[in-house]
Amino acid sequence: MAKEHDPGRRAVATNRRARFDYEILERVEAGIVLTGSEVKSLRQGRASLSESFARVQDGEMWLENMHIPPYEQGEKRGYDPRRRRKLLLHRSEIDRLLGKTAERGLALVPIRVYFSHGLAKVELGLGRGKRAYEKRQAVLEREHRREMERATSRRR
Repeated sequence: MAKEHDPGRRAVATNRRARFDYEILERVEAGIVLTGSEVKSLRQGRASLSESFARVQDGEMWLENMHIPPYEQGEKRGYDPRRRRKLLLHRSEIDRLLGKTAERGLALVPIRVYFSHGLAKVELGLGRGKRAYEKRQAVLEREHRREMERATSRRR
């Protein structure tokens, strides 16, 4: 797993909601099959991962409901911005993820889209959905941490 500050990787879109709604147990990097105008639109930083998810269908991994708006200077015909896009993973990784999602009731959630050495990649998280009380607890912990940081900064 690469770090955010790695110079070869440039984040295009992140799914902040995924970290709030899911407890991420494992992360996987996958390539995305895109058209030329989709890549150009991504390079401009125009993408949304909200409400998107990944699933295995007919032995292949697909990313569904990711929104990439049409490239401004591209063809006027365009494409469907929310079309499903194929993800590139090894067969063994697909089988392993399929087994985990079917057996334990986990979900494959896209966490971020980025470019790694010129290639578009998506980071998928294998996550378990949080319940409402777990989300409230996370908010309380975050607020408590902020208060502690404020108190320590005032002392300095």
